[in-house]
Amino acid sequence: MTKNKINFFNEKTKYQVKKRNLIRMWIEKSIEKEKRIPGDINIIICSDDYLYEMNINYLKHDTFTDIITFDYSEENSVSGDLFISIERVRENAKKFSGRVENELHRVIIHGILHLCGYDDKTDEEKGKMRQKENDYLSERPEGMVLSA
Repeated sequence: MTKNKINFFNEKTKYQVKKRNLIRMWIEKSIEKEKRIPGDINIIICSDDYLYEMNINYLKHDTFTDIITFDYSEENSVSGDLFISIERVRENAKKFSGRVENELHRVIIHGILHLCGYDDKTDEEKGKMRQKENDYLSERPEGMVLSA
């Protein structure tokens, strides 16, 4: 049996995700708490322009966004691609007086929750998802938590 992986990639940016192994462990633990099995997950850090083009081409949305999630999950196994605009993450971190890494963690867990079946189309769904994000952010390993 091969071990599924959580991989990190870059597209049109040089930003490097820090503490990748801690993030992998945190993601796996979060998925398991949702009573799901971690599968293959790709986290692709990209430029605003790259994600904007994807948003137009794949989703027909003419807007900038911080994340697009492609879900390949089957049955109980969680798999997919998370495309994350590092420029949107930086802007949101500045807007909410936080650190880029903490905002990146929020966006990552947001994408993971989508892969676990959560949606955020209604206000009620958004509220539930935000609460889940906060719960999982509070459970990050000590080495991942960065003060503002």
